[in-house]
Amino acid sequence: MFSKKISLGIVFFISVYMLKAQSYEGLLTDNYSGVHGIISNPANIADSRLKLDINLISASAFFGNDYLGVDLGNAFNDFNKTFDEAKTTPKENNFLVANVDILGPSAMFTLSEKHSVGVYTRGRLFLNVDDINGTTIDKEGGFDENEDFFIDEGNISGALNLWTEIGATYARVLADGGEHFLKGGLTLKYLTGIHHIYIDGSEVSIDHNAAANEVTTNGTLTYGTDTQGDKNYGRSTGFGTDLGFVYEWRPDHEDQQLVNMDGEPISNRGVNKYKLKFGASISDIGSINNHRSTEDTYDLNKTQSTDNFDGLELDDALDNNFDAISSLEKSSKSVLPTALHANVDWNINSTFYLNLNSDISLKGKNNINTQHIHNQVSLTPRLETAWLSIYSPFSVMNGAGFRWGAGLRAGPFFLGSGSILTSLFGQSKSLDAYAGVKVPIYQSKLRDKDKDGLKDDVDHCPETPGPIENNGCPWKDTDGDGILDKDDNCPSEAGPEENNGCPWKDTDGDGVLDKDDDCPNEPGNKEHNGCPDTDGDGIIDKDDRCPKNPGSMEHKGCPDTDGDTLVDIDDECPNVAGPISNNGCPEVTKEVQKQLNEYAKTILFDTGKASIKSESISMIVDIIQILNEYPNAKFTVEGHTDSVGSNESNQRLSEARANSVRDLLINEGISGSRLTAIGYGEEKPIASNTTKLGRKQNRRVEINLIK
Repeated sequence: MFSKKISLGIVFFISVYMLKAQSYEGLLTDNYSGVHGIISNPANIADSRLKLDINLISASAFFGNDYLGVDLGNAFNDFNKTFDEAKTTPKENNFLVANVDILGPSAMFTLSEKHSVGVYTRGRLFLNVDDINGTTIDKEGGFDENEDFFIDEGNISGALNLWTEIGATYARVLADGGEHFLKGGLTLKYLTGIHHIYIDGSEVSIDHNAAANEVTTNGTLTYGTDTQGDKNYGRSTGFGTDLGFVYEWRPDHEDQQLVNMDGEPISNRGVNKYKLKFGASISDIGSINNHRSTEDTYDLNKTQSTDNFDGLELDDALDNNFDAISSLEKSSKSVLPTALHANVDWNINSTFYLNLNSDISLKGKNNINTQHIHNQVSLTPRLETAWLSIYSPFSVMNGAGFRWGAGLRAGPFFLGSGSILTSLFGQSKSLDAYAGVKVPIYQSKLRDKDKDGLKDDVDHCPETPGPIENNGCPWKDTDGDGILDKDDNCPSEAGPEENNGCPWKDTDGDGVLDKDDDCPNEPGNKEHNGCPDTDGDGIIDKDDRCPKNPGSMEHKGCPDTDGDTLVDIDDECPNVAGPISNNGCPEVTKEVQKQLNEYAKTILFDTGKASIKSESISMIVDIIQILNEYPNAKFTVEGHTDSVGSNESNQRLSEARANSVRDLLINEGISGSRLTAIGYGEEKPIASNTTKLGRKQNRRVEINLIK
């Protein structure tokens, strides 16, 4: 019947929207992904951690939608509940996603320090249809042919493509500046189309009349596919390319650089040397020319019996029941899902990494027979070593929403999913998984036991550090004075290190030999071991903190004028005694603070102004006297008002009065660096503003110590 063949066929087709999830999520961030790294960025295999990596077989599959959300956790208890209790979100532009990516026998080779190549075989399936009217789909996903129903799809388009790839990749180091490292790569691939089918409809609708057993269709529909024949099916070819670059920031490159016996640098290719890595690539540039194929455009404006569609597939139903407006002997070419990929990889420590990746489509979703990816951003923390990597990607995919997965690479085996944890612990609109087996051959990690920069296999003394000039062994010391011959100005005559291995002289001519002279470059007295005592306080100048001013031994030759045990050069108040904790200055006590504020609160201002009344000058004098007694103390001059008037005007007035008092104090000799003016307006009352007395108390100035 029509409802089983045509309506469900079209509804299925328009409900399957291809959204390319990144294949092998998590694995592709791994520095040991080997040949798989070509998929995301062909530059990855240059300066690789692997000499050789052979993929035997691996596969990645993805399914997702924005119509149906399921909880896989229910499947372990009651599988039927997985879909019976699924949450639906019908919209006029729902989608459903699917992707299969199979990597066949493939390999990458490191040819030299700068050059790498790779070859791979790959099978890929893409299926996409855009703008599905999910409001027409019931919970069972079909329509009852015994009842009337109406489907209004409007403009629809979709495509299915299955093809194989044979790819060849070349990657090389483009620049190695030590700290800054750049590599690039290019993949060329030969494409063979296996199967393709696509539709492109305009204003499509289906109106089913159950009583009359009739269906009325409207709109136009373009349908393209392979020619169905034993010899002609799927004979399509094309070419594609991927291009990528990777920049690495290597701030510790000198610590990772070893040398050979000729002093030539050797890169330790067995370890990761970057702190930050930035990658960018464009993938799937190209298309497949579809030979031996057809494309027909049908006029759907017709009313006919539902029985006309019994037992027919979609292509037969179109051919048998609708008029072709146009027919072409060759279908449109299959355009690859060109996309931009960018990522940042942060090496937090030797084994822990954090990767931020984005995939952005460069193709529109409604172009005929054109595949396209869906934009995605992912954040993947991973624990990475040569034989084991564990990763857990978090991603947000446009339409499919939040996804959380996990993956593992253990030697030759790997498996994972970009959505497994989301699927098991909550409603998920996507499912994916990948697994594979490979043969990895890792780069050797160069060893340098004695850390002298010379690799162990050419170091004549691998356990003892030594210079390259001496084959990694330490230099001799002929005269046994502890100074290596290469640094000893008198290698055959013992002498101290301070004199470059030579015997002492009497450099300053004071009669005391340099070896006995504590001050060999300054004439001094024998009683002071050849050192001078300029101020004659019995403390030689080099030990005297105040060599020109006599002082006591207790104070290391410096005077203490105020007798507070803090010498004058360290005393911020050398003429006033004070504790060491306050740098030799007297401390402001609570009583002094209280006295300051008693004076400050009596400062009077002209009504509504910041000008200070003359009768307040005596209070200012008292305040200045107190401030001068504590020369290193800093204070805030705080202005306060009552609540009469607006907040804004009170704030301005309080700030102006605080600054007026500060300016007056500065004019009277108090350092401006010691005073900070702050206005609080009516924010901090000390009495009620409902009484005249309270408002008077609130109109005040405070001077407070900055602790």
